[in-house]
Amino acid sequence: MLRSAKVKDSKSTWKVLIMDKLTVKVMSYSCKMGDITAEGVSLVEDIYRRRQPLPSMDAIYFIQPTKENVIMFLSDMAGRTPLYRKAFVYFSSPISRELVAHIKKDSTVLPRIGALSEMNLEYFAIDNQGFITDNGKALEDLFGDEENTRKADACLNVMANRIATVFASLREFPFVRYRAAKSLDPMTMTTFRDLIPTKLAAGIWNCLVKCKSIPNFPQQETCELLVLDRSIDQIAPVIHEWTYDAMCHDLLNMEGNKYVHEVPSKTGGPPEKKEVLLEEHDPIWLELRHAHIGDANLRLHEKMTNFVSKNKAAQHQHGSRDVGEISTRDLQKMVQALPQYSEQIEKLSLHVEIAGKINRIITEQGLKELGQLEQDLVFGDAGMKDVIKFLTTNEAVSHENKLRLMMILAAIYPEKFEGEKGLSLMKLAKLSSEDANAVNNMSLLAPLSESKKGSASSFSLKFDIHKLTGKLNREVVLGSTSIDDPQQFITKLKQLTPSEISLDDLQI
Repeated sequence: MLRSAKVKDSKSTWKVLIMDKLTVKVMSYSCKMGDITAEGVSLVEDIYRRRQPLPSMDAIYFIQPTKENVIMFLSDMAGRTPLYRKAFVYFSSPISRELVAHIKKDSTVLPRIGALSEMNLEYFAIDNQGFITDNGKALEDLFGDEENTRKADACLNVMANRIATVFASLREFPFVRYRAAKSLDPMTMTTFRDLIPTKLAAGIWNCLVKCKSIPNFPQQETCELLVLDRSIDQIAPVIHEWTYDAMCHDLLNMEGNKYVHEVPSKTGGPPEKKEVLLEEHDPIWLELRHAHIGDANLRLHEKMTNFVSKNKAAQHQHGSRDVGEISTRDLQKMVQALPQYSEQIEKLSLHVEIAGKINRIITEQGLKELGQLEQDLVFGDAGMKDVIKFLTTNEAVSHENKLRLMMILAAIYPEKFEGEKGLSLMKLAKLSSEDANAVNNMSLLAPLSESKKGSASSFSLKFDIHKLTGKLNREVVLGSTSIDDPQQFITKLKQLTPSEISLDDLQI
């Protein structure tokens, strides 16, 4: 797309890139500003802001195919004095025939269009095997006040469209698999949330069928798409996950992948704050992110030992101390003393600091004992008595950790939170009425057929093992509506309210 303006008749060396709010975010997930400028883009503009005319330069439009965007594009390029010499227009998802016809109507614009194409790029790549559709309000829209089914349907339509662009980009045409609602008869009331996988699967399929007109898009199914909703695993967002990546986001108050730490001042003054991004360009992060925190600590110790043993200068700086005694400040001093190893030591120093901070928080909050109890509850090795004993003997446990423990318990034993039993448990955990609302709302995330039984029997996914085995060598791509840390998930859960609909409300 960025290289599209490099055509023979183009007299411009530099180009302007024009995007809307959503495509800016798509681009920021995909590449950095340096990557964009390396492709000859000298200026990045917002389509809705007033812009300086640059009639000698070509413009690349990467925008959503909305009526508003098309009107803005036409106003830029129409008339005797267009803002840019030539326009190369790329839409993030399929554009309607009506909007294409609207563009064709303007005879002054047509000769100035160098390209008009659908990029099918309306998802947000979080790493090389994962993406999100950036629906941060999906939990509220889909599992909340179900009287507003229009809002929920709009949310599902956006998700379906964006998921379809993933497959259009990959040139894959999937079998769409989903869990059908178990109770579809006129005598049973069915909640909207039970129909979410069905409605989303139908929406994705409708979008994928339209993709068959894309060049080189397969006409027969080539892979599997499995549509799941939060009812499959209500516990995952609130249980303490022990991988390095999860603990960083759970315990360190990070903003996305941004981590802020202190480094020595180059002028000799007080320490300075430095922002770093924990991303795939960092080889240590790439290696450790999915490792258990205990394993990550061992690997970091080994890396430090290897570095010191192989570098005489580092040994001189380190002295005769044991490698385990080295501090983050020692590593930072090494960076200043050994500039030739600065990048290597800086990355190592960063992760030694992060791991050390995580270990201190684990100790201070007593997370080892709490984490063990959470795991035992999930696997059926602990019950109500163990939770009551833990709460009565560990009064120093933080408010948030008590709330998360109660939410896990509610997902496993919903019947224990009915009536007086529930009130007693909330009182023992010293939870507020707002917290109690979050705990009780865990039942909204369970399938209707499960929540009415009074016990949470887990949903089992059944596959044809023989058929699946032949496809295990292919990459697995994981998608999600959004990525929430536990606190964000809890905040959203407090806002949900239950309601029911009948089959008459079902439109697919």
